[in-house]
Amino acid sequence: MKSRINLLKSREMLLGITILLLLVMNSILAPSFLTYTNIVNLLKSFTVLGIFSLGVLLVVISGGVDVSFTAIAQVTQYAVVYLFINYMSGNIFLAFLFAIILGALMGLFNGYLIDRYKMPAIIITIATQNLFYGLMYVITKGQLIYVIPDYFWKISNTMLFKQVSANGAVSGISMTTVIWIFLSILTLLLLRFTVLGRSIFMLGGNPIAAQRVGVNSKKTTLFVYGTMGAIAGIGGIAHVSIVNSVIPNSIVGQELQVIAAVILGGASITGGKGSVVGTFLGVLLFAILSNSLTLLQISSYWYSVFTGLIILISVLLNALQEIQQQKQKIRVLVAQA
Repeated sequence: MKSRINLLKSREMLLGITILLLLVMNSILAPSFLTYTNIVNLLKSFTVLGIFSLGVLLVVISGGVDVSFTAIAQVTQYAVVYLFINYMSGNIFLAFLFAIILGALMGLFNGYLIDRYKMPAIIITIATQNLFYGLMYVITKGQLIYVIPDYFWKISNTMLFKQVSANGAVSGISMTTVIWIFLSILTLLLLRFTVLGRSIFMLGGNPIAAQRVGVNSKKTTLFVYGTMGAIAGIGGIAHVSIVNSVIPNSIVGQELQVIAAVILGGASITGGKGSVVGTFLGVLLFAILSNSLTLLQISSYWYSVFTGLIILISVLLNALQEIQQQKQKIRVLVAQA
């Protein structure tokens, strides 16, 4: 257990040092990088990715992989906005509630299929991603919604710690970013201080041993994927708030970027390992890289190159850590013998 904690801390330390170096380099090359306005806008632009990453973290720790969360977010945001525009009046709290319920139901559907038929999670979620997304496109015919109720975009434009620049522009921490931070704290508390959180780690680390010590794999799997769906619903509404429209294909396609941020943060693709702090730092690194390319006027195509390299490096680091752990176990067994 101690070695696992040390490995996680070392990954977080490595990410922290990398981010610090990027901050220094960007502040030299682009003086506007470390301005308050740029930092809060950077956080706001990656809020949706950050929210998604929390749900993906739970899934990866449990030993699964979910690529359907973007489709769930897309369906929930379209359904909720369309419902509120055409059939009922509401507010942002009802919008989030409806999105959470609808997203959780789709997530539970994933969890049921995975637990019931014991098929690889990635196969099931690829199938449900196409199912959810395809049905939405068939029903809506790909129509865009440009006019949305004002209470959606107001939550994005509501700010904390406001500052007014010399030209009169107002900057501050968006409420959508506050939602991301609040969900991060809840996820951290769940994983560190609850029996359910420990059950998620055990299920991903060793499913057979977890069942022997009393972990209910069915309930834990349903909880993980149901929560992933609920978080995707929250992310979908946050996305509407930020972009001020509903575009049916604006979220699907970001799966690899989110998974990469989680793996970069120290989560093992084989399960049983991961942290909220590492995931937050992983998202922050992607945000800084994206923002750096914009400020330095470098082609956005390089972002895809960096994403691929980050995924490759993260997987290799995880593989090296697994090898190191196996060697340590062998040394202990030899010493005991």
